[in-house]
Amino acid sequence: MTHEELERLSKQELMDLILLQAGQIAELRDAFLRLKADHEALEMKFDNNRKPPTSSKNSSQPPSKDQKRNQPKGKTRQRHGPPKGHEKHERKLVAQPDEVIELRVKSCCKCCADLNTLEGHLVRVNQITELPEAKAQVIEVRQYETTCPECGEKQVESAPQGLEMDRTFGARLEATVVYYRQEQHMSYERTQLALLNLQGVEISQGGIDGIMQRAGDHAVQAAKPIEETVRQSSVIHSDETGSRVDGNNWWEWVFCTAKAVLHVIRFNRSEDVIKDVMATCQTEVWVSDCYSAQLKAPALQLQLCMAHQLRNLQAVIDIYPTLTWPKAMQMLFRYAIHLHHQRDQMPGKDFTIQMARIERHCDRLLQRVLDPPEAKRLQRRFLKHRHKLFVFLYRSDVDPTNNIAERALRPSVIHRKVTGCFRSESGANAFAAMASVIDTAELSGIRAFDAIQSLFGSPALPIPLSGE
Repeated sequence: MTHEELERLSKQELMDLILLQAGQIAELRDAFLRLKADHEALEMKFDNNRKPPTSSKNSSQPPSKDQKRNQPKGKTRQRHGPPKGHEKHERKLVAQPDEVIELRVKSCCKCCADLNTLEGHLVRVNQITELPEAKAQVIEVRQYETTCPECGEKQVESAPQGLEMDRTFGARLEATVVYYRQEQHMSYERTQLALLNLQGVEISQGGIDGIMQRAGDHAVQAAKPIEETVRQSSVIHSDETGSRVDGNNWWEWVFCTAKAVLHVIRFNRSEDVIKDVMATCQTEVWVSDCYSAQLKAPALQLQLCMAHQLRNLQAVIDIYPTLTWPKAMQMLFRYAIHLHHQRDQMPGKDFTIQMARIERHCDRLLQRVLDPPEAKRLQRRFLKHRHKLFVFLYRSDVDPTNNIAERALRPSVIHRKVTGCFRSESGANAFAAMASVIDTAELSGIRAFDAIQSLFGSPALPIPLSGE
């Protein structure tokens, strides 16, 4: 209503209008309070059903993605340096140093007397480790043709190993290029700069790519006996992670044994990859997570990774802190792992008794009646794979976790994050074969650089003698 309309109303009409508006306001207030109460009830229900955030402790999420908490104010800072009472450790002296410099007094600083004839006694020894100037050497090989004056036969002296006439770079330089690219995950440009700044070598990106291709060809051949060794192994740890090849999602698989490590990169994540690697062979124990393709591996027994199960149980504990079942299962699994590590430190009879206790306790826990769906899901998993939980207690050569395979894949994950993807399938296969050669060599105590250099033959320095 306008101001003029209100002025024309009588006192009684104004009172009736005010009373009508007051009633409408009361009705709107009641409706608002009801809607507010319903909204708060929905929010409370949503909060109760909301799961806690995932972390590396309750899922397979890497620790790098965990939310870092701010340090509370007033917290006492931990003292830097070694703890009190820590035994001091110093760098050990080399028994046979390359150079020895003796500092002897030649003349007296007070009276200028000649002291060269005096032996003196040793008061201090200090060793300095330094790198010599890393300048590449260029070796020119001249091959001559000679005609025999007796029979007229033309002859050419063959080059020794490491100095072949079709070689442009020495084996040690080629191994350095591959080491930068494969182990240090350096780009072509950074590899160029490193070779120029550290070794004084000018090389094009095409030259680097040619070296990588030759290394890949050699590594593919060297990986074939590694694959056969994996097939014949009694215990195999396996895992897989994502990979990018030519802009598409592929998968890198790893198969770890006590004597060999095999990497393969395939376009799929199905059981066909395992069948292709294992061919017609069957292993005794296969250690992996609960991925369906891994559970179909050709093995007499399967061992589930206990680390994965502990994290899944922790996720249930975070959702239901008062539930006792996941805590009890965690304690049981951790005790079983501890018992596995104490196998050699206790009598065989006591170890067998503890194994039986673990088995009985596990059966009782799996028979409990649970209400939370997350707990029931895990309980069904453990019941389904009951015979795959404690294989490591019956065999000393089986680990309770799959950390061996996960550690073997870690450099590949770093390489993927740094470089983005492989440009071709051949490049991916070369990387996987090279990783197989390096990881297998390291199991025998051979350094990665030495394993790479062995693919290129003998180094050109020191220069081999004629006939060697």
